[in-house]
Amino acid sequence: RDSRPLRSSSHAGGVSSDRTPSSPLQASGSDPPVPLSPTGHLALAMKLLVATARPMSWSDLPPELLGLVLKRLPSLADRVRLRAVCHPWRSNALLQPLPPPLPWLALLDGTFLSIPDGEIIEMPMPDDAFCYGSVDNWLFLVHSDGQCSLMNPFSEDTLKLPDLSTGWHIRLPGCPEFNPVFCKLSVPSPLESSLNPLVAIMHESWGLCIFQPPVVTDTIQGREPLEALLEISFFGGKLFAIDSSRKLLNIELVEDLEHKPKISLFKCIIESSDDLLSRPESMSSDEEYIVKPYLVECAGKLLMVNRWICGLHPAPCIDYDRTRKFDVFEADFITKPCRWRRVNDLGGHALFVSSSSSKSFPAGECSGVQENCIYFMSELSGLKLVADPLHDSGVYNMKNGVTIPLLSDTSAVPLPSYHVGPCRLTWLFATQAL
Repeated sequence: RDSRPLRSSSHAGGVSSDRTPSSPLQASGSDPPVPLSPTGHLALAMKLLVATARPMSWSDLPPELLGLVLKRLPSLADRVRLRAVCHPWRSNALLQPLPPPLPWLALLDGTFLSIPDGEIIEMPMPDDAFCYGSVDNWLFLVHSDGQCSLMNPFSEDTLKLPDLSTGWHIRLPGCPEFNPVFCKLSVPSPLESSLNPLVAIMHESWGLCIFQPPVVTDTIQGREPLEALLEISFFGGKLFAIDSSRKLLNIELVEDLEHKPKISLFKCIIESSDDLLSRPESMSSDEEYIVKPYLVECAGKLLMVNRWICGLHPAPCIDYDRTRKFDVFEADFITKPCRWRRVNDLGGHALFVSSSSSKSFPAGECSGVQENCIYFMSELSGLKLVADPLHDSGVYNMKNGVTIPLLSDTSAVPLPSYHVGPCRLTWLFATQAL
């Protein structure tokens, strides 16, 4: 046996002893490194530990080798399990520069679906609340008594929200006074980073409300824009919105005398144009389509993603069929006047979109996401979604227009949910340090 200690190789990710032969991680000569799977790295580590003279534990695993394994684990659940092995692994893992873990899909029964392996994960959730959306790694919950809150399921921290039913006084036919099925929350910065976080919430039928929990500071009731708002998002510290004509609006916020945020005005940044809603030639003229917009920040750019969904009528309660196509446009703030510019390449990124939360992710072998692809979930609510949680969800490739299933072929399909409330599916984007 060789009793000499292990040392780091000069090659990235390589580990070798003082012996002459090359490490299994590095091919001989000028050949590139031989790629190993995460389990392959662990198996190699075990062989190296066994080959040493003195007894060694898992805590003795070199940090650089641990980093190699973590970078090849896009699943959040797998990363958490690895860090739980021992305290040194957890400490070292928190220091590793890693791509963000893949998001989870919050299902109607309160469980979470890991992408793309399809693992069902249970986490503590309040018994009296239903999830109506999310913002980053916080779930937007509505409790049985009508109160609303944000909850971080990883830390179990909660943030009480104002009674949103008092923010608007519009009662829709056949609906309760507060029906948050089509809510969208947006924040300018992570909620954990601010003592007085600013939150904007949009309802498809009501409009917009600005608040600093737990107080509502302003609404747009009585001074709505000419067109209904379809989407909101903070970008560069500013609040933007898309209206039904696909204009990009900047909703300017100012502080009042009590330093509370107020809505000052709606400023049109980009006018609408006919090509934004022009039906693609590849789509049947005999079908009706709903075009759902999403605002997403990607590599420092603001994108509008148009999703073409085949349906019979644009009413929000209708049972949509299937997504046919996505179109992506970049907000060009340099050209005067500003305009939407069509984008056919995401520049090494992928997009995760939904009504409640959308984000971009760097693509690559280690990230677990495919370049130039759009990951999407169902926009349905009601019985059809209960019967098939993954109805009209998938991964759309912008290059060839092909959609593949959201889960891998070896994944188990989620069982039908027995919750029949008005909740919707939503992404949950975990932070890196958990």
